[in-house]
Amino acid sequence: MNKSLNVLTLFTLLLLASLNHVYSQEHSLIKKWESDTVLKVPESVLYDAENKVLYVANIDGKDPWAADGNGSIGKVGLDGKIIAVDWVPGLNAPKGMGIYKGKLYAADLNNVVVIDIKSGKIVQTIKVDGAEGLNDITVDKKGAVYVSDSKTLKVFKIENGNATVYLENLKGPNGLLADKESLYVLDNGGMYKVNADKTLTKITDGMEGGTDGIENVSGSDYLVSCWAGVIWYVKGDGSKEKLLDTKDQKINSADIGYDAKNRMVYVPTFWRNGVVAYELR
Repeated sequence: MNKSLNVLTLFTLLLLASLNHVYSQEHSLIKKWESDTVLKVPESVLYDAENKVLYVANIDGKDPWAADGNGSIGKVGLDGKIIAVDWVPGLNAPKGMGIYKGKLYAADLNNVVVIDIKSGKIVQTIKVDGAEGLNDITVDKKGAVYVSDSKTLKVFKIENGNATVYLENLKGPNGLLADKESLYVLDNGGMYKVNADKTLTKITDGMEGGTDGIENVSGSDYLVSCWAGVIWYVKGDGSKEKLLDTKDQKINSADIGYDAKNRMVYVPTFWRNGVVAYELR
């Protein structure tokens, strides 16, 4: 009799734990479309609200850090249809991107390439002295460009075409986001706010290595993607929910783009050569 009660008690506890997990999951991602797999190792997606289009950074090669001249920026419609795979050719291994006043900034190994969006032409190449593996980019309201270097473990700041070291001695920096008056950095599985004195305040950690893209949902809520195939919903208090996990399918989720108005998340699948769109609910 006691054995039966123990089994029933255990079953009840497991059921309650399962129900608690279901009800505590406040947000989810609903797949809306998937592009054709004709992109070329897409590492980053950037949503352009003004032109209603997605820009995709194509590494194009087995070595994500090769200076081979094969890289490009592609264009994808908001319906998932490929507009141009090689909209802007002639790059090496482009990754993170940012937009400011009609210009598209792309991190390309040790350079930041500046593209005129209207013409699709490269108008400037900013060499970042000392850089070896530039990765993500964000641009603040004043036009200052921040770019992470995952190889030298630094973050550079570019103003008036000149690059200087902004942060150093990090562990594995990648994703950057200038949001409102603050700068956020993803570093080795954690999300941090950069203070005025350049110290870091931890928002959360414990995410998969390869923390890649960061986007603001609203207020102090953020989306964080991990290259291995995971996307997290992170709140300002440090709590987080896992929204996507495609590790078992070996589908990467690199540097995501986000349309805050329509709550659409755009995920580059890297080796799978496509972009997948999800609605955030």
